[in-house]
Amino acid sequence: MKRLNSQLQQDGAQLELILLIRTLLAACKEISFRVSQGALAGVLGSTLSENVQGETQKKLDVISNQIIKDTLCESGYVKAMSSEEEEHVVPCDPDGKYLVSFDPLDGSSNTEINSLIGTIFSIFHAPQWMEPGDPSAFVQPGTQMVAAAYVLYGPSTMLAMTTGRGTHLYTLDKTHGGFLLTQANIQLPQQTAEYAINASNQRHWDTPMQRYVSELVAGKEGPRKKDYNMRWVAAMVGDIHRVLCRGGIFMYPADKRNPEQTGKLRLLYEANPMAFLIEQAGGKASTGERRIMEVVPTDIHQRVPVIMGSSEEVDYCLSCYEETKA
Repeated sequence: MKRLNSQLQQDGAQLELILLIRTLLAACKEISFRVSQGALAGVLGSTLSENVQGETQKKLDVISNQIIKDTLCESGYVKAMSSEEEEHVVPCDPDGKYLVSFDPLDGSSNTEINSLIGTIFSIFHAPQWMEPGDPSAFVQPGTQMVAAAYVLYGPSTMLAMTTGRGTHLYTLDKTHGGFLLTQANIQLPQQTAEYAINASNQRHWDTPMQRYVSELVAGKEGPRKKDYNMRWVAAMVGDIHRVLCRGGIFMYPADKRNPEQTGKLRLLYEANPMAFLIEQAGGKASTGERRIMEVVPTDIHQRVPVIMGSSEEVDYCLSCYEETKA
């Protein structure tokens, strides 16, 4: 099987980017080990503090964030980073060539039930004329990403990655500690009969999403003329991994509870990297109004609605939004 380095070289990745990715993955392998130890290592449960998002931090959130921060800051490749767990930009090496945004442990509430969790990250070029602590360095649309990935900590530890030359899946071989290519250039089927959404929020969705999901639920007797299955892992990494492996549509729409908050998922370190992976696999990713990767962030923790997956299904969902505007 092909090693990660070989695939990155084949895809034309620059040497410093390859070294940065390897550094990030070294941190993820350490997180994978901590996750696998679970209660034996005393890493389960919550802390007594909240992060900048107003969410109660899990012990593994804090541990994972610190592992990635320390690893990246010592690497020399990173000028600055932004994390779900950090209120402000974290400056690193003034000579670093890259910016990294990451969710250190997506789905961390699943740690208590030994379910799927993961790490998500995106990588951009760092503007060399800006100071490392300048948050405006991160004001770049997703189209400027040079790499995006997630590491899924499941029965096996898997990596989904793109550098703009297709989306590839790798599996961590724990016998020698490297990620091996297990599926190259994956392609989503354009059609699907599977969707992922937190249906408990249905009463809060806007009208187009209410209509779209009601049509899916109606099945063969409804306007879509076929039955759909719903799946929900409660961790974006798990739901997107399923979509990448067998097609589907994943949605986390805006809702009416907080008009000032346009969505739930964060643009820089959740929506953008997943959109890049989905698009490179032949799918589509939208906020309901525009392509996710074209959104220019206004804040490192900016939130956006998310609709992504198999292209024809995303198109149909978006048509519900267009008809509402008409």
